[in-house]
Amino acid sequence: MPLSHEHQMTLLKDILSNHQTDCCGSISEYEQVERLVKSLLVNNGVHQNVKSILQDVYQYSQNGISTSDSDQHIQTHQDQLLQWVDGMNQYS
Repeated sequence: MPLSHEHQMTLLKDILSNHQTDCCGSISEYEQVERLVKSLLVNNGVHQNVKSILQDVYQYSQNGISTSDSDQHIQTHQDQLLQWVDGMNQYS
C-alpha cells in the first residue's frame, strides 16, 4: 500500500530532522529523500510553497549521494535543514 503524501512528508521531515540533530546520514537516506521528493513534487495535494522547498531538498540529496564526506555535507547544511523542516511544517 503506497504512502499518502502526508505520510511521505512526515517521513521526509523525520529524515531531515535526524540529519540536523545527529549530523550524520547514509547514502541510502539520501536516496530515500530523493525518491520522496520526486513523488511529492508531482503530487497536486502538496502546497506550491512546499514544492519550492522540495527543489532545494532534492539538490541536497543529489549532492549528498555524490559526496565523499556525508557528515560534512550535513554539517554544511545545518541551517537549511532546520529552515526546510520549519517551512514544510507551515504548509502541511
